[in-house]
Amino acid sequence: MSTQPKSPLTPEQYLEIERKAEYKSEYLAGEMFAMSGASREHNVLVWTLASILFEQLHDRQCELYPGDMRVLVAPTGLYTYPNIVGVCGIPRFRDGHADTLINPTFLAEILSPSTEAYDRGRKFEHYRQIESLQEYLLVAQDRMHADLFLRRSDSNWILAQADRPDDALRLRSLGCELPMARLYQKIDFPSATS
Repeated sequence: MSTQPKSPLTPEQYLEIERKAEYKSEYLAGEMFAMSGASREHNVLVWTLASILFEQLHDRQCELYPGDMRVLVAPTGLYTYPNIVGVCGIPRFRDGHADTLINPTFLAEILSPSTEAYDRGRKFEHYRQIESLQEYLLVAQDRMHADLFLRRSDSNWILAQADRPDDALRLRSLGCELPMARLYQKIDFPSATS
C-alpha cells in the first residue's frame, strides 16, 4: 500500500483553514503546525504583561494584542501567534480581514520548556527579518527572568536582562516600563531546598 505525499498548502489555503479553525496553527513553507495549550503561569504572565502595558499605552498611538493576533513575517513566510504583539503607528495587515499583522513594533513570548529553544533561536531568526520590529521580549515562567532584545540603528541587536524584583526593563518601542516585581506578582516559584 502506498501513501500519496501531502501537497503543501499555499498561504491562502492556510488562511482559509485557519480562519475557520477552533484552534490556532502556525504556518511555514506549506505546512501547518498546531499550537499546544499553555500552563497557568504562562497565561497569568501573558495577561499581567498585557495589563501593565495597556495602562501605559492609553494616551499613545499604539495598539496591543495579547495572544490572538497572527503575525506574518513576510520575508520568510512564517505565520505565527506571538504571546503579545504591539504596534505603534498605523497597523498594516496582509489583507482586508485585519487579522494578520505585518508591521509589529514589539513582540513578546512567554517561555515554556517545550518552546524556549525555538523562541530564542529559529523563531527569533524569523522575527529579526521584520523591518518594523524594534524589540523582542522573552519572559521566563519558571523563574524571575526576562531578556529584552533591542534593535540598534545598524540592525544589530543588544540584550538587556532583568531577574530581581527591583529590576525594571524600559521598552523603548512602546514608551513603557516593565517592573519585574509587578510582572511576577502572581507567580509562586518553588523554594530551593538544600
